[in-house]
This record gives sequence, structure tokens and C-alpha cells, in this order.
Amino acid sequence: MARSPKARPLPRAFFRRDSRVVAVELLNKILCGADGRSGRIVETEAYCGSLDPAAHAYRGKTARNATMFGPAGHMYVYFSYGMHWCANAVCGEVGEGVAVLLRALAPLTGVEAMRAARPKAHRDRDLCSGPARLTQALGITGVLDGSDLVTGAGGFRIVDDGTPPPAEPVVATRIGISQAMDELWRWYVPDDPNVSRR
Repeated sequence: MARSPKARPLPRAFFRRDSRVVAVELLNKILCGADGRSGRIVETEAYCGSLDPAAHAYRGKTARNATMFGPAGHMYVYFSYGMHWCANAVCGEVGEGVAVLLRALAPLTGVEAMRAARPKAHRDRDLCSGPARLTQALGITGVLDGSDLVTGAGGFRIVDDGTPPPAEPVVATRIGISQAMDELWRWYVPDDPNVSRR
């Protein structure tokens, strides 16, 4: 997987916490694909299971959302609005049903492959600026649901190259939901051009 020599995989314990904590600390970590495509995470949203009417897990476990209730550090991938895939990092304890939506990346490596996957993106800042663009640019589909972001089983891993989260991330409401719209559970890197919406 493409990553700098000092990058280290995030341990399972990193994800086994409140999704609102993990969402902030995932900022500036790197999502790496086995094919060399990677990007720095610059925008996230937390979803809080039974506490959160906007979460897929709010009403309990189903075939669609089963990965959310599994071990932390796995990737929950779902099809949204019948149009595109979204990728999440599962958090918390088994059975809790909490996760962090990966909303935007700053492309790092494999940019040519990202451009080929998203030929309508006229600027590199548009390659991964939104959850649907992100998955399209990195080739993430439903077959990767349940893959392990800690071990890399399935082809994707989240690593830490030593870049800390921003000292003062921007805090905002989540996007594209119809319930719990006032919760300030979206965070992003200030002034990053790859953020999906400011």
C-alpha cells in the first residue's frame, strides 16, 4: 500500500471509541488503497447508533447495516440514494452500531488513477470532495463492505504519517440528512480546498 516510510496503521483501539472522538482524530490520517491510490482525510461525519435518528443503525441491525454492529476498524460501505457508494469507519464496541463517514480526501498518490475513475472532475480538488466522489476516485464499492481498515484485508487501510489533526477543526452540521440535522457532528480541516461543503 502506498504510504510514507514513517506511516503506521491505526490500531484497533483507535476506532474502539465514541465516533465523535474518532471523527475528529481521523482528520489528517491517510486512507490507502492496495493499488497505490491514497488521500488525506480532510472531512468526516459521526453517526451515533441508537442515539442518532440519522444513523443507519438507529432502528437496529439489518442485513444492510450489519457491518456497523461488528468490530471496530472495519469499513462499512453502503449504496446511497440508489446512485453512489459511501465509505465509513466502524467505531465503538461490537453491537453499538456507530461509525464515521469519510466525506472528503486530499489526493496524495495514484492521482492519475483517480482522474481515470472520475473523468468528469476538471480539477484535482474535485476528485475526492464528497463521499460519492471519494469512493468513485478510490474504486470503493459494496464488495468492500466489512473489509478491515486495520490489517488491510480487503485492500484498504487507514494510516498515520505523523500529521496531527488540526488544532481547531471546523465544526458544522452534517449534510444530506433529514433527521438530527442540528447536531454539530461534522468536522473538517480549515481552509482545505478538498472539503465538500463549507
